[in-house]
Amino acid sequence: MIQGLEIAPLRIMADNRGKVMKMADVNTPFFERFGEIYFSFINPGVIKGWKKHSRSTQLFSVPIGAIKFVVFDDRVDSLTKGQIQEIGCGESAYNLIKMPAGVWYSWKCLSEFPAMIASLINEPHDPTEAISSEINNNSIIPYQWK
Repeated sequence: MIQGLEIAPLRIMADNRGKVMKMADVNTPFFERFGEIYFSFINPGVIKGWKKHSRSTQLFSVPIGAIKFVVFDDRVDSLTKGQIQEIGCGESAYNLIKMPAGVWYSWKCLSEFPAMIASLINEPHDPTEAISSEINNNSIIPYQWK
């Protein structure tokens, strides 16, 4: 597993009336502090990314649909420098994913309908704090999306 990346199963409470899908609270082991929360939707078959935050940590969950996260570690001081990790996440694999600062990440919608990604970030949005790259930029990220 990529250094600093953490994954934990999340609880779903369901009955014949519906369901509640918990994401995080102040006692969640990965929780640092609240900066902002936002929801990102991605259409079937679409790939979003690559993105890398210089100092922000993000907590992700996918309460609707299914996606594949891909993470690439190019941090010079990391024990997992050069490694790639793929993570399936969604309603049938409802997990909390802690994305550490300094790693590249991207995702693809695997469901037949739009997926929703909930993102809790530890600081308010700062457009100067993150960088993006093209999907198939093999000069930076040695991963080929299919």
